[in-house]
Amino acid sequence: MKKFNPTTPSRRHMTVPEYGALLSGVKPEKRLCVNLKNHAGRNNTGRITTRHQGGGNKKMYRLVDFVVVDKLDVPAKVETIEYDPYRTAFIMKVLYKDGERRYMVAPSGINVGDAVITSDAAPLNLGSRMRIKNIPVGYTVHNIELNPGKGGQIIRSAGSFAEVSGHDAGFTYIKMASGEVRKVLWDCFASIGQVSNPDWRLVNIGKAGRNRGMGIRPTVRGTAMNPCDHPYGGGEGRQPRGTKKPKTIWGKVTGGRRTRDKKKWSKVLIVSRRSKKNKK
Repeated sequence: MKKFNPTTPSRRHMTVPEYGALLSGVKPEKRLCVNLKNHAGRNNTGRITTRHQGGGNKKMYRLVDFVVVDKLDVPAKVETIEYDPYRTAFIMKVLYKDGERRYMVAPSGINVGDAVITSDAAPLNLGSRMRIKNIPVGYTVHNIELNPGKGGQIIRSAGSFAEVSGHDAGFTYIKMASGEVRKVLWDCFASIGQVSNPDWRLVNIGKAGRNRGMGIRPTVRGTAMNPCDHPYGGGEGRQPRGTKKPKTIWGKVTGGRRTRDKKKWSKVLIVSRRSKKNKK
């Protein structure tokens, strides 16, 4: 992590990843970028439907390939490792043998010039992508599919990974970082390694202006509001919240209440839930 001299109070604790040492320092591939309209948390009539969103720096969306099924058995070489403003992980630009370039989620530890391939018989190297049934027990994986051919849907954020725990009857057991163990169809594809930028969780924002640059607007505490604006509002001086359970601005119970749908289709695929000590 890069630290700064305490020239101002906000700079004293501000930290950022060592982008200069981790990234290639090149401009993104224009053909692999598109402009996304920023709706800033508003609906089609312009009304705010999600608070605390708005503003922020302009950014281009990188077209990251999570599927890679149409490039089976085509070797590729890592050209660059780049920053992606829309995700916490770094991305890598790969050049396939047929001349096509694509963006992919970069695993931690991969370098420019390394070879990657998507194949049923891929070597067990960092960044290789293969059907999860072909990955030995104990290996760490990321960018895992939940339905064959749909593309990676889980384990894609910075520093995340899952561990292959076993194979049985058409399913592979994977252990998530939270401790949850779930089954995945073993014909699904997964990439070997941990997602890049594991130090992201250590980042200290440092100042409010940095949050505004990321499109995050200020958040006002409920206890600082009037009683007509929040269940915690009002009172002379500092007051306790006055409700048994924590509530949102609309009075709905939050924290300590189960929100997962009991009839969700993936319930049968969860072998064991995460332990209570990992719950937040």
